[in-house]
Amino acid sequence: MSLAANLDQPVPMPRGRRRTELVMLLFALALVLFAYAAVGLGLKGKLPGLPAGILIFAAVVLAAHLAVRRFAPYADPLLLPLAAVLNGLGIVMIYRLQESGRNGNSGQQVTDMSNSASTTQLLYTVVGIVALVVVLVLISEARVLQRYTYTLGAVGLVLLAIPAFLPASHSVVNGAKVWIIISGSFSVEPGEFARLALAVFFAGYLVAKRDVLALAGQRVLGIDLPRARDLGPVLIAWAASLLILIFETDIGTSALFFGMFIVMLYIATQRTSWVLIGVLLFLAGSWLTALLFSHVMERFTIWLHPFAGSNPTGIAFQPVQALEGLAFGGLFGTGLGQGQPYHTPLVQSDFIFSAFGEELGLVGVMALLLVFGLLVQRGLSAAIAVKDPFSKLLVGGLSFVLALQVFVIVGGVSGLIPLTGITTPFLSQGGSSLVASWILIALMIRVSDSARKPAPQPIQDEGMTQVVRAA
Repeated sequence: MSLAANLDQPVPMPRGRRRTELVMLLFALALVLFAYAAVGLGLKGKLPGLPAGILIFAAVVLAAHLAVRRFAPYADPLLLPLAAVLNGLGIVMIYRLQESGRNGNSGQQVTDMSNSASTTQLLYTVVGIVALVVVLVLISEARVLQRYTYTLGAVGLVLLAIPAFLPASHSVVNGAKVWIIISGSFSVEPGEFARLALAVFFAGYLVAKRDVLALAGQRVLGIDLPRARDLGPVLIAWAASLLILIFETDIGTSALFFGMFIVMLYIATQRTSWVLIGVLLFLAGSWLTALLFSHVMERFTIWLHPFAGSNPTGIAFQPVQALEGLAFGGLFGTGLGQGQPYHTPLVQSDFIFSAFGEELGLVGVMALLLVFGLLVQRGLSAAIAVKDPFSKLLVGGLSFVLALQVFVIVGGVSGLIPLTGITTPFLSQGGSSLVASWILIALMIRVSDSARKPAPQPIQDEGMTQVVRAA
């Protein structure tokens, strides 16, 4: 038996990965700068000067790169650049919409948009990247969050419930009762942060209960159904999603909340029956609430009959304008700054995808969807690679909810599914959504770092080995 001492040899920093991230970040910044120049040419017919906002954005993104290199050196090198290019293009489009009415034609102005919208979005970008760095500094391993499973679950439920108990003057914006309005120009959407807290709760709960929930009951049509006694968690989550739909008139948050739980349940148990039960429950609940509550039925009417009767100039005015904008963009778009996206109300938030569709065309929006797809794929790769069950569930659920959010809003804008009032991650105007999206990226980076980090290499004390061999 060898008496050689096994010591942990520090693993060298992965220079190749960090260099890849830096190169991709510089490419992302160049793409954002090119888009800004195209907007200047489209709006004013000349190249704009380099604004302080672009320099600030570049500085904070490069600072984020240094923080990731320091605190998560083995993380996937594509996560930060992909998020940065989406965030940067979102700021450029908000700037383009903000500048629409500054050529003397008030008919081109987005009336529900301030003249400092792009500056405000840049400020929220700085806050979001600071939040990313704070998460990386404070959370060395994602599994430490498992200690706070029920605490964060309670926090998430409270954040979801707060708007329902506030008066309409302090919680309703454009018909959705999901806000905390602090002042006329400042509001917070707590559901964006509730989603992150509930993802931690679902991951911790399912890690503890997955063996029970994976037990099979009766077999029907080749599918092993769960036992009736194990349906409680799903029914509770379903009821909570319906309450959100009824009292906060928000189909999007309801779908994201319930969809995240069902997918994380599937990841934990590998039971397809849970997905089927979840889909059937959500469809049945949506149909029932549509029959009982007029504001839910109105969403389905807009979806099914947008061009019927007076709908195009009435309740369906926004989605009809968005569809016309997408159609006007065609295959290659009108060019940045040369379309008419300002005809769509709230084009800077809920309908920003239609603005990109009009000015970048089908090719441009497919490129944006590809970036989102890559972001989701890198998150799912981290979930597959990491060994810790809690981290696997957490980043798998967060990756799916990002994909579901993009599908819900893009599907709603394009008429594929009923329209919901949620934002497009990183692109839409909105501080709560942007900050929460950067926190989500921070958690992905942390789990990716844990998954890719090589095990410490043992080294032998050669002197001790020679003594043992001589004996």
